[in-house]
Amino acid sequence: MRRIARLLTAPLLGATLLLLSTAAQAETAHDFAFRSIDGEPLPLSDFAGKAVLLVNTASFCGFTPQYEQLQAVWEDYRARGLVVLGVPSDNFGGQEYGDNAEIKQFCDVTFGIDFPMTEKQDVKGPGAHPLYAWIGGQLERNAEPRWNFHKFLIDPEGRVVEGFPTTTRPDAAPVLAAIEAVLPAN
Repeated sequence: MRRIARLLTAPLLGATLLLLSTAAQAETAHDFAFRSIDGEPLPLSDFAGKAVLLVNTASFCGFTPQYEQLQAVWEDYRARGLVVLGVPSDNFGGQEYGDNAEIKQFCDVTFGIDFPMTEKQDVKGPGAHPLYAWIGGQLERNAEPRWNFHKFLIDPEGRVVEGFPTTTRPDAAPVLAAIEAVLPAN
């Protein structure tokens, strides 16, 4: 029985150590990658030279209407180099669909979302995506999502600039000012 347990836990332990070493070795957010909601590779290095507003999202949350503001911010700033990146997560209150196709359809039909989205991810705890573990080591405050629609601003060089809690709307003055500060001047 112990041999079976060791055989089953060895791959999990190896994967966990790989994720932790990736976060420990990373120098910028550009060192990480996701899979898109369509299952395609989504390396953050594709966004080098652009600012990224990283947001963990959920479809059945009281803050879900923030999708509308996220889409508006994306439309207003993408030509200047901002990427809004949605990261669906079920970490808070089980408020996300079970599969990526349902999430994508909900976002498209309900809010007309066309900014990039990742596959559903854990954003806290031991199974958190390595980027979120890395962000925790970069910021002193607002470093871990405490609920859905927590926002992180990453500058064009891949440095985490600021975290904004759930209750701060994506179009709030502090978020827009932080975005403006990291984008190139017009």
